[in-house]
Amino acid sequence: ASAAADVDECVEGTDNCHIDALCQNTPKSYKCICKSGYSGDGKHCKDVDECERDDNAGCVHDCVNIPGNYRCTCYDGFRLAHDGHNCLDLDECSEGNGGCQQTCVNMMGSYECHCRDGFFLSDNQHTCIQRPEEGMNCMNKNHGCAHICRETPKGGIACECRPGFELTKNQRDCKLTCNYGNGGCQHTCDDTDQGPKCGCHVKFVLHADGKTCIETCAVNNGGCDSKCHDAATGVHCSCPMGFMLQPDRKTCKDIDECRLNNGGCDHICRNTVGSFECSCKKGYKLLINERTCQDIDECSFDRTCDHVCVNTPGSFQCLCHKGYTLYGLTHCGDIDECSINRGGCKFGCVNAPGSYECTCPASCKLHWNKKDCIELVKCLTGPISHRAMLTCNKNGKKDSCSLTCISKARFLPESDSSYTVSCGTPILRQGAQQRPGNSKTVAAPIKQKASFKIKDAKCHLHPRVKGKQDESGKHGAPGGAAPCSDCQVTFVNLKCDSSKKGKGRRARNSPNKEVTRITLEFEAEIKPEEVTASCNINCLRQRVEKKLKSAIKALKKSINQERFLIRFAGMDYEVARKLSMSPERQESCGPGQQRLGSKCVSCLQGMYYHGQMEQCVPCPPGTYQEKEGQLSCDLCPGSDAYGPAGATNITTCAGQCPPGHHSVDGFIPCQPCPRGAYQPEAGRALCFPCGGGLTTKHEGAFSFQDCDTKVQCSPGHYYNTSVHRCIRCAVGTYQPDFRQNYCITCPGNTTTDFDGSTSVSQCKNRQCGGELGEYTGYIESPNYPGNYPANIECTWNINPPPKRKILIVVPEIFLPSEDECGDVLVMRKNSSPSSITTYETCQTYERPIAFTARSRKLWINFKTSEANSARGFQIPYVTYDEDYEQLVEDIVRDGRLYASENHQEILKDKKLMKAFFDVLAHPQNYFKYTEKHKEMLPRSFIKLLRSKVSSFLRPYK
Repeated sequence: ASAAADVDECVEGTDNCHIDALCQNTPKSYKCICKSGYSGDGKHCKDVDECERDDNAGCVHDCVNIPGNYRCTCYDGFRLAHDGHNCLDLDECSEGNGGCQQTCVNMMGSYECHCRDGFFLSDNQHTCIQRPEEGMNCMNKNHGCAHICRETPKGGIACECRPGFELTKNQRDCKLTCNYGNGGCQHTCDDTDQGPKCGCHVKFVLHADGKTCIETCAVNNGGCDSKCHDAATGVHCSCPMGFMLQPDRKTCKDIDECRLNNGGCDHICRNTVGSFECSCKKGYKLLINERTCQDIDECSFDRTCDHVCVNTPGSFQCLCHKGYTLYGLTHCGDIDECSINRGGCKFGCVNAPGSYECTCPASCKLHWNKKDCIELVKCLTGPISHRAMLTCNKNGKKDSCSLTCISKARFLPESDSSYTVSCGTPILRQGAQQRPGNSKTVAAPIKQKASFKIKDAKCHLHPRVKGKQDESGKHGAPGGAAPCSDCQVTFVNLKCDSSKKGKGRRARNSPNKEVTRITLEFEAEIKPEEVTASCNINCLRQRVEKKLKSAIKALKKSINQERFLIRFAGMDYEVARKLSMSPERQESCGPGQQRLGSKCVSCLQGMYYHGQMEQCVPCPPGTYQEKEGQLSCDLCPGSDAYGPAGATNITTCAGQCPPGHHSVDGFIPCQPCPRGAYQPEAGRALCFPCGGGLTTKHEGAFSFQDCDTKVQCSPGHYYNTSVHRCIRCAVGTYQPDFRQNYCITCPGNTTTDFDGSTSVSQCKNRQCGGELGEYTGYIESPNYPGNYPANIECTWNINPPPKRKILIVVPEIFLPSEDECGDVLVMRKNSSPSSITTYETCQTYERPIAFTARSRKLWINFKTSEANSARGFQIPYVTYDEDYEQLVEDIVRDGRLYASENHQEILKDKKLMKAFFDVLAHPQNYFKYTEKHKEMLPRSFIKLLRSKVSSFLRPYK
C-alpha cells in the first residue's frame, strides 16, 4: 500500500508552536522556530531584551525594549539620527526663535534666551524687561544674580538658578548640571565638582571641544557606505567612481550615466551598479571602444546562405540562383516547375536541378518558346531558305573562296588555340521521306567531311586586314572555274585546332613548328525537281558530291594561301594567321570580342561584334542573340524589324501573343483563348482547357482562376476537375493562392509536416544537421535556422581522440515550452537514460552557456513532437587537451563570463568562437591571434581570460 499523504500541521493549525514562533512543515512532522527578537525552543519563546546588552543595543541615549525588537530615543533637546541610534543636537532656535523675545542662542542639548543691553530676562526665561536707570534691589542692574533675583522681606536680594543649574557657594553664580540639556554633552554626562564631564558611546570618540562625539573610521567605517577618512571634524566619507555622496554625507548612490547623452553609447545604454554598459541592437557588434556599434557582416561567416548572401544594416538576406527557391530562411531548394501547372508544357515536363525542360512526342519537336510542340514533318510551301553560301573562284593558279553565313551563325571558342564555327542548321531527316500530302520526295542531304593541315599558322578567327585585296569576291578569269556555284549548301561546320598534339617522326623532328588542323563538314540539299529522265536522283547525288569535292579542294588551296574568308553580318574574317606576320602589330582580340584596356572581353548576350566598328553593338530591332561572344544576331520569327534593340532571347522579340491569346507560331496575328480555356503566358501556340466541362465567363482568360468552378478552393487546396471538389494538398506540397488546380511540390529535399500546407515556409528539411570532427564541429537541428519539423529524432555521437575532453557552447536555443516538453535535447554519456547527463533542456534560452562534458564521450539526442515547432539550435563544440581541464573549467564556471551582455555576444559571435575553439583545439595557433585579439575582444573579456591563464600558468605567484 502507498504511504499516507503528509499532513501539513502548520496549515491546519494543529501545531503547538508559540505565538511568537514560526511553524515549518516537514515530512511526517513539523518544527517551530522562534521569530527574530525572541529566544527559546519554538514551543516556548521569550522576548530578547536588546537594551540589556553592554552597548545599550547601540543607542547613545535611551533604549526602549519592545516585543521582538527595540528602539532608541533621545533626551530632550536632541533628535534621533538617520541611523536610528545616534542622537544629534536639536536646534530649537531654528523654529520660532525658540520662543525668545529677543535673542536665541542654541547649545548642545538646550538653548538660552538673551536680552539686549538695557533689558534683563524675566523669570519665564523668554521675555525681556527694560531695566530702569536707577532702582533698588533686584531692579538694580548690578544686583549680581547670574540667573534669577528675588527680593527678601527685609529689602535684600536672594539669587536662584534655572532648573538644571545649582547655586554656587558665592550664592550668586549658577553651575550647570547634567539635568539641563544633558550638561551640554552629546552622549553621556557625569556631574563632578568642576561641572559636567562628557563621554561618548563605544563607537564614537570625544571631540576636542569636550562635548561633541564624532565618529571614527576605526569603528563601523565611520558609518560610511564606502571610503572613510578621519578628519578633525569627524569622519569624511567619499564614494568610488560611478557613485555620488548623498546629503547625509554617508550614503553613496549609483550615478545613472545613461541619463546623460545615453552614456555615449551608439545604441543601448544599461545602467549597472557603479558603472554602465553599452550594447548593440541585434545584427550589430560592439567595437573595442565599448561605445560604437558596427554592423555584423553575416555573409562573412561560413554556411550563412546556400547560394547568395546580401548583407544589410543589422541583418542579411539570402537569395537563390534561378530555378531555386528559399526555405528555412537560408537554404535553397530546386523548384519543381513541373508541379506548377505542369511547367506550362503542352506534352511532357522533366524537372532538373535549377531548371526544367518540356518534352514532345517523337513525331514533334519543341517550339521556339520551349513549351509547345510542333509537327516535325510538314509540306514546305516554298523553297528552303539557304543558311549558308559557299563561293569559290579561280584566278590563274590561285583559288579564292568565301563562306557567307546568312543566318544561324555560331562561334564557339574552345581554347586559345582552337574554335568551331557553324553556319546554318543541319537537316534532321536521315533518309528519303514522303511528305504528307505532297508527291515530291525529300532526299537525304549530301554530307562531306574533309580534314587537312596548315603549316606555320595558328587558329585565329580575325577580321580581314584592311586594304588587303579581296580576290575571293571577284569572278574568276576567263577559263576559271566556280566550283559548287549552284550547290544548295544548308550547313557548314569548320573546326580549327592548333593545339600541339602532333604524332609521328615529323612532329618529333620539329617540335617548335606550329601545325594547324582544319576539319570541314558540309551538308548540301538535293533538289528533286532537277531529276530528269537522263539523270535520276542517284545521278544527281553523284554530280553534287563531285562539285562538293572540287569545292573542298579549292577551299584547301585558298586557306593555305590565306585567301579564304568567312562572312558574318557583312564582315569578312580569316580563319588562321601565319606566324611570319609582323610581331609589332598589336595582337587583335578573338572573334566576338572587343578590347577593353589590355583585356579582351566577349560581347554580352543581346550584342554582336561589328567588325567595321571594331566593337560590340546591340542586336538591331527584329533580331536577338542568346549567347555571348557572337558575330551576328538571329532573326526574330516573322521579323519586321520591330521590337527592342539588344534582345537576349526570342521571347523578347516584338509581336508575341499576350497572355490569354495564342497563334500558330506564338506571334501576331493572335486569337483570344476560347471560352473554357486559358493561357497565362505570352508567345504561346495553344490554350489550356479548364477541364471537367468547365467554362469561362469570357474569351481571352489567362488563369485557371477565371474558370467558373463549382466551389472556390482556399489556400492549401486544389480544385479537382474530375470530382469538382477541393482536395487538400498532399504532404510535401503546398498552395498559397485561392482557386487553383494544382499544388506546388516542396523545393529540394524538403517536405511538410502535414497536408493542406499554404506556404513554402512550411516546407522543411528533415535531415539532421551538423559536422562532427575530431577537434571541432557542431550539431544542428533539421531545417535550421528555419523551424524544425515535427516527429523527428536526431542522434549524434562525439568521440574525441585519446586524452581529449569536450567543451560545448550553446549560444542560444529555441524550444517551445508550451508543449510540456514535447521537444527535448539531451546530452548523455550514452543512450541509457541512467547514464551521466551533461545537459538537458526543453525550453528556450537566449543567454549563452558554456560547459564541459561530464563524460569523455557524448551521446546527443533531439526528439520532437507534433504539437509545436521553433527555430531550434546550432551548437558548436571543441575537444581540448585534458591538461587544460582546470583552466577551461575555471573559465566556463565563472559568472563574469555571462554577466555582461557584451560577454554573452562574444559567445554568440561565430568568428570569435571559431578563433577561440581553434586555440583550445590547437594551443600553438594562439600566436595567430596575438595581434588580432585586442581588436576582436572587449577589454573586460581580455582581463577575465588573462587573470585565469596567469593563475593557471603561475599558480604559486
